[in-house]
Amino acid sequence: MADLHLCASADKMAARPTASRVNTMPANTETALPDSITELLRTSGAALRVFDMGRRISKLSQDQFRRIEDSQLAYPTPFQHLAWLALLIWNPKRKQENAVWFLRLPLDEQGLIAPAARDDLLNRLIQNVINSKNGQLDEDALKDNPYSFTPEQSRMAAFHALAAREMQSPASPHYERTQAWFSAQLPLDAWQTLAYQGLADFIMRLDQDGNAQALRHRLPEMPAAVLETLCPLLEHVKPGPALQAELEQQLQQSLTGTDSNRVAALCRALSNITDEAAKQHLVLDVLATPHALEPEVVTVIATRCDSALMAPKVLQVFLERLAEGKAGQIGFSRILAELMFMPVHRALILQAFRNPERSECLSQAIGEMFGQSFATPTDTH
Repeated sequence: MADLHLCASADKMAARPTASRVNTMPANTETALPDSITELLRTSGAALRVFDMGRRISKLSQDQFRRIEDSQLAYPTPFQHLAWLALLIWNPKRKQENAVWFLRLPLDEQGLIAPAARDDLLNRLIQNVINSKNGQLDEDALKDNPYSFTPEQSRMAAFHALAAREMQSPASPHYERTQAWFSAQLPLDAWQTLAYQGLADFIMRLDQDGNAQALRHRLPEMPAAVLETLCPLLEHVKPGPALQAELEQQLQQSLTGTDSNRVAALCRALSNITDEAAKQHLVLDVLATPHALEPEVVTVIATRCDSALMAPKVLQVFLERLAEGKAGQIGFSRILAELMFMPVHRALILQAFRNPERSECLSQAIGEMFGQSFATPTDTH
């Protein structure tokens, strides 16, 4: 992948709420302790929005979050057997004074939040309130907390851009220049002066200011470094039909070349399209090429285009290519272990494993993963 020299943005959202942003809890803390994070924040007077930070960034309703908290609803997109969450918290009277908690919580074999971890996190937060000077969620609410994490740069930028839009706040100062470049008001070679946060703001506002059309027109001439940086941002949005068509054309052209990084990037850009039949067709096209033997390509299909694998015909081809691929046995086992953590995918994969027409290569890979007895043709379980 070509080196990218986009300017880094200094804009960051606060990592934790400060004492001035969240009101005090009731005085009878000892007898009325909150039984959930939702209740803790409600009691403190804070407003809340919740985002799934797993396979892609998306909004969760407060009802979904509460049910996930209570282990009544499986986490929808587990990643590395964890629930990845962002809690955007603010004082309703001062919406611009917001803060974010980034939390990751272990899941059980059913994809439910592990109750012990949930209770431990809640107890740590409550203890923080009790120990604070004013009975508030202070700036150290998540300090040294084993359940907190810091998203990597692209995720942080995407989240920052999405949260600003959700709060009806202005985009970052880098947005205007990014718009100017995409609309060809700046020369093509000015891409190195763009800030990553500006790109994130642009993608999260594709439906505004003619941005989708500007992106579509810029795609055919876009430098590889910009495209491969832009695609991970595109996976968080749903492109409209015209933009989807242009991205599909770029992917088809890339499939005839040798750049597998570009193929993987474009798969990410198209992974959130609403047309599942089109997504399945695209995945099959990719699997029919040598690019499907590359670890970065099959990993993107497994982690971003996983809904396409719910079609048995797509899944069977995927498993065959994965078994043949350069990821080897370790890659085969790790990728499938991640996919099989989702109950529907697990059932479909186990069914595909028992397909009597599977290749010897796939049978051998299954045997290495689960034991030879599972992979024998006579297995009828």
